[in-house]
Amino acid sequence: MKALVFHGPNTIAWEEVPDARLLEPTDAVVRIDTTTICGTDLHILHGDVPAVTDGRVLGHEGVGTIVAVGESVRSHAVGERVIISCISGCGVCTYCRSQNPSHCLAAEGMPGIGWVLGHLIDGTQAELVRVPFADSSLHRLPSNVPDELAVLLSDILPTGFEIGVRYGHVQPGDSVAVVGAGPVGLAAVATAGLYGAAQIIALDTDGHRLDVAKRLGATATVDASAPDWKAQVLAITDDAGVDVAIECVGIPQTFTMCTELVRPGGHVANVGVHGAPAELALQDLWIRNITITTGLVNTTTLPMLLRLVAAGKLPVEAFVTHRFDLDDIVSAYDTFGRAAQTQALKVLLSR
Repeated sequence: MKALVFHGPNTIAWEEVPDARLLEPTDAVVRIDTTTICGTDLHILHGDVPAVTDGRVLGHEGVGTIVAVGESVRSHAVGERVIISCISGCGVCTYCRSQNPSHCLAAEGMPGIGWVLGHLIDGTQAELVRVPFADSSLHRLPSNVPDELAVLLSDILPTGFEIGVRYGHVQPGDSVAVVGAGPVGLAAVATAGLYGAAQIIALDTDGHRLDVAKRLGATATVDASAPDWKAQVLAITDDAGVDVAIECVGIPQTFTMCTELVRPGGHVANVGVHGAPAELALQDLWIRNITITTGLVNTTTLPMLLRLVAAGKLPVEAFVTHRFDLDDIVSAYDTFGRAAQTQALKVLLSR
């Protein structure tokens, strides 16, 4: 089979590798019909994730068709069309039972890390992929949900919803600021309304992404490069600040922006992947009763979000901006890596 293989920082190749095969009785092998590229894949490509070694097949999102199942798999069968969760959980360890499969203790990859596909084991940017713990890591796909919507449920929609909206404790009537309108930030925008947010304010420096945010449910947008960005947000909230600030970039400046925008008693939900230390100004924050949360997605809300997508309740069609054949994935990486020039959000790769 062919797969997208990492060969060290800034070096990838679409090349022949051994076919994915069953290794454990709880495995399934899935033929990839559609996959995509995540911002985390770019971090890996640039050498920011040292656990990913030379020879690793990348990718942790995908939709496909099951071609083989292990003898212990009970919930899925050959021929089924499925969504592959970006988190692989055994379903029985302490963390999986407490709804935290992102920290699954099984020996697959490394105990305590549920994100294994395209990280610690070979991933989904390939013609075939072995999926461990198939019963809990695959989700049967209704026939009325197309691949380009289904693939959003592997990672970005659950991430924006779980780590942004849920961890941020969005309540009916709240004002919410989403700092960073990339794919995950837009997922937070699209799902904040599920918990009744009255105001959803998207902040970014990219005008195109702010336009997409409006299509996905933002009630206001602010250019984060404007010198009065903070004053604009405060004006929208009658100078109170937002109830919830969701950080979706992963740099110190945007984290600080969130702490400056949130009102006393509010929540800062950090979703972005930080590669450098960010300052926490506790000398200013301690008196403001602010709650700060972090997290890695668990994808436990994937079935619920799938039902909403199937019912047309989440307007997520705007996420997919570019389409490529799977064997043109190196070009897709170039397009996605130059998002500021290409206006790429989610890049779809299909068999």
